[in-house]
Amino acid sequence: MDKLNTAYIALGSNIGDRASFLKFGLKSLEDDIKISIISYSSIYETSPVGYVDQADFLNMVVEIKTSYDPLQLLDCTQEIQKEAGRNTNVRWGPRTLDLDILLYNKENIEMEHLIIPHPRMHERSFVIVPLKEINPSLYFPAMEKSIEQVYEELSDKEGVRIWKRRFGEDE
Repeated sequence: MDKLNTAYIALGSNIGDRASFLKFGLKSLEDDIKISIISYSSIYETSPVGYVDQADFLNMVVEIKTSYDPLQLLDCTQEIQKEAGRNTNVRWGPRTLDLDILLYNKENIEMEHLIIPHPRMHERSFVIVPLKEINPSLYFPAMEKSIEQVYEELSDKEGVRIWKRRFGEDE
């Protein structure tokens, strides 16, 4: 078996049956023989950021183990988005399914089409809240901050609302 890498991926949807698109994303990741989902967050409902004239998003984060290198993982996530009918005409616009690689091991990667850690994740409550839920001991060496410190500095975390708790806690 190839070396297993730890990565965190954010999933989001705000078109159509948002929960079904998140499930499609999770199932597509799980069905890939080079990926194992280790943990996943609750699903959060959040107001849009950037382009705000659109429906609220459902967001979550998954922790995976993968034998993919970062570019292969990017190709995999982009293929899943394409299969879900993702349209990228409007920057930060409505989408059936969005998958963003947040972290890959503890690596800092800067390429034309891929920057890890995700360059804006520390500003986004809809990423940090679910990421903190699944790994409250994360530390970001590039920022010299713990996830708790990043969380405390967020100004809009009230806009991130639990939509469905993981493990069916609200059923």
